[in-house]
Amino acid sequence: MDTVELLVHPVRLRIVHALSGDRTVTTAQLLERMPDVSKATVYRHVAVLADAGIIEVAGEQRVRGFVERSYRLRRDRATIPPDRAAAATPDELRHAFAAAMATLIAEFDGYLAAGDADPAGDLVGFRQHAIWLSDDERAELVEAMRAVLVARVGNPPAPDRRAHLLSPILFPMAGQ
Repeated sequence: MDTVELLVHPVRLRIVHALSGDRTVTTAQLLERMPDVSKATVYRHVAVLADAGIIEVAGEQRVRGFVERSYRLRRDRATIPPDRAAAATPDELRHAFAAAMATLIAEFDGYLAAGDADPAGDLVGFRQHAIWLSDDERAELVEAMRAVLVARVGNPPAPDRRAHLLSPILFPMAGQ
């Protein structure tokens, strides 16, 4: 299975999100984070990601007679290579976009369902803006956004930090 097939699945994307920031997470913790996903489904997708080397076992401990594994993300393996992304077919792109949107919906629903959601206080936003850009302006915008994100994407978890999901989406509008 190639990287696109591995990562372009809503449950697997949610597992990758749960392991971001160099965290280690057990399958029990994944189940708590994803109460809308069955236990069998979580275990199946953890196994797929582990078999592919996207995640790895970080530790094991015995819990009530069973071995409980904790996993960590291999960030170097959890990306789609640029040449593979550039070669994606329109159908693969549609599938990837649908998986990304399904993941966003599930993650947002999990945030709202947690009971302590404060959208105004958390500065939750999901605005859309139609902007007119030349090719050079678009490249400049993407590079500026990339610089801002790269400066923060490596932040480790800390007591004063909370994980946030940011999904920039940019594409030309049809017929414009």
